[in-house]
Amino acid sequence: MFLDTPGHEAFTAMRARGAKVTDVAIVVVAADDGVMPQTIEAISHAKAAKVPLIIALNKMDKPDANPERVKTELTEAGVVVEEYGGDTPLVPVSAKSRLGLDDLVDMVLLVADLQDLKANPKRPAIGTIVEARMDRNRGPVATALVQTGTLRVGDVFVVGETFGKVRALENDRGKRIKEAGPATAAVVLGLSEVPEAGDILRAVADEKAARTMVDARKADLAAKSGEGSGRATLEDLYRQIQAGQAKELRIILKSDVSGSLGAITHSLGQLATDEVKINILHEGAGEITDNDILLASASNAIVVGFNTKISDTARRAAETEKVDVRLYDIIYQLTDDIEKALGGLLEPDLVEAIEGRAEVRKLIKVGKSTVIAGSYVTEGRMIKGGARVWRGGKIIATDRIESLRRFRDDVREVAQGFECGIGLVGFSDLQEGDIIECFSTQSVSRSLAS
Repeated sequence: MFLDTPGHEAFTAMRARGAKVTDVAIVVVAADDGVMPQTIEAISHAKAAKVPLIIALNKMDKPDANPERVKTELTEAGVVVEEYGGDTPLVPVSAKSRLGLDDLVDMVLLVADLQDLKANPKRPAIGTIVEARMDRNRGPVATALVQTGTLRVGDVFVVGETFGKVRALENDRGKRIKEAGPATAAVVLGLSEVPEAGDILRAVADEKAARTMVDARKADLAAKSGEGSGRATLEDLYRQIQAGQAKELRIILKSDVSGSLGAITHSLGQLATDEVKINILHEGAGEITDNDILLASASNAIVVGFNTKISDTARRAAETEKVDVRLYDIIYQLTDDIEKALGGLLEPDLVEAIEGRAEVRKLIKVGKSTVIAGSYVTEGRMIKGGARVWRGGKIIATDRIESLRRFRDDVREVAQGFECGIGLVGFSDLQEGDIIECFSTQSVSRSLAS
């Protein structure tokens, strides 16, 4: 199935949604006009969604078509076509004369085959709402793109913060159908409310399961609304990483002049490490616009401006979308803030702390294999956790203290000057005179300079 999105700059949000639900992105570039700002933005959306690109070089039938100029402009935009040694296929076409359209279809099939794109039609359907509206006669109506599974008439589904039951399905020609399989778009009737474009539709077992899922989603959204937007900010990136999200700082970069962009990109590139990646999704000269905010919102990125300003409409959009916008006029302040954010993303160092040592003075056998070390704490305190056994000044075993007793009582710790019984998890070949050393590990945050 092909999902066509408008090329006009006003349709940024629609292009962002399209990039997220597609498997292969075809970016159409006019051979006479060349690479436009919305072309670069569409490429940025595709990269953010991590979908493979195909460039369709359109209007090749026109006398002023200049494909070499377009290829050069694409290279400057970070897209190197195969002819120039890159990995992005480019297909010359003409929508008017139908030149190269078969080649374009063949290229799509080849890329799909290389990506090994598959879907299971036998599982419950999962899809994305492409558009939705309130129909005066039919109630809430939504067009859903089924991505995996099969959606059937009668299925109960959850979408956004509501659920429904499929009363009817229609294909793209308005004809009633009984089911919609993978890569099929269908008009869905039977919703209780109008969902948002981009919402995920999931078929579920029954209305009870649907109601449970919706209640859980509403509770989760209510909790998140108390914590903040969940959008990427320099302050909350560490919290997002702790939740298991990718270790990547996504940036939309704008500057007053294009010459500054290279210097800033170079400076930010020097901050990246093997552990933390800086991904500049889009960069350009000029003020921060609505499109920059919408791209950041769709991509969970922050917007950084250098010696530039943000338009009034973009400022309002940033407030609505909860996008973090940072403006700077000194480059080292910009890099300092980014460096601090990356420092929050770095894996903490594990620092070992020696808690205490105890001398083994008596061995007590319990059962056939378990040995309890009757010990005297000579330094610090003994606690459950990591342990080493020393003998003759050398470490002979690294283990864990599983049990720690004072007389018959199981205790958390035993202080210096007291006796205790120590049971290790796996090492039982202890001798009188051995030293058991217990230790703990602590996470210590790092900076990029450390």
